[in-house]
Amino acid sequence: MKQYLDLLQHILDNGVKKEDRTGTGTTSVFGYQMRFDLSEGFPLVTTKKTHLKAIISELLWFIEGSTDERRLAEINFGDVAANLVGKKTVWTANADAQGKALGYTNTDTVKELGPVYGAQWRSWIGHDGKAIDQLSDLINQIKTNPDSRRLILSAWNVGEIEKMALPPCHTFFQFYVANGKLSCQLYQRSADVFLGVPFNIASYALLTMMMAQVCDLELGDFVHTFGDAHIYSNHIDQVNLQLTRKPFHKPTMKINPSVKDINDFKMEDFELENYECHEGIKAVMAV
Repeated sequence: MKQYLDLLQHILDNGVKKEDRTGTGTTSVFGYQMRFDLSEGFPLVTTKKTHLKAIISELLWFIEGSTDERRLAEINFGDVAANLVGKKTVWTANADAQGKALGYTNTDTVKELGPVYGAQWRSWIGHDGKAIDQLSDLINQIKTNPDSRRLILSAWNVGEIEKMALPPCHTFFQFYVANGKLSCQLYQRSADVFLGVPFNIASYALLTMMMAQVCDLELGDFVHTFGDAHIYSNHIDQVNLQLTRKPFHKPTMKINPSVKDINDFKMEDFELENYECHEGIKAVMAV
């Protein structure tokens, strides 16, 4: 994962100071790209421990089309909502902020985030009021017209951004088929490079692997393109620590080969092998 460390160093060396909506402040660059050959291993950061279960559960939550943070907790913890009070996910802070903005006082029970990723992936509301399942349409296009230049899924629904707890940071992605291999390019408008980007890399690499299996294709590249890539001012010490560490070899992700429908994947269908990593580095997420 030298590519990720290079991005951290690039921001430290070339970034400019910018204010942001959270009031934390960032060091930021505009425009950057990384590429990962998925046939060479699973691109999970090794210079700090990464919570893979949270990554997989969030991706399954997107694919399911859910926008309820309690449902994400159910997938992540393997429990029913009644037993999840007080348990946190990567979306808890945004869910609580959304609940308070809507006037609710008990944010343990009100966890609806508005039409965020899952809604846009599986039920984008068109001009005629009909829901469009972008993900199913995308899979059908890859299978029937692999040379298309329109293999795109967008989460940036301008008409619904104001209803979302958080406008999409990873805004749209495009697939590309060549020589029997499936590649994916993600455009991320805003990237918390220390905390969020390791999750984003692993999530979209895994999505590409799942899509390749469903579409009976081999693995190509995952290309990660950024707009505003930033390090928050309260993450600088953590970044400098991480840059002193030497990466380990990439692990291997095993996926249950019997799953052929994107809707059928479960937590138990994924197994990470040979993941060697440095210890975790704690940091506070800006909300």
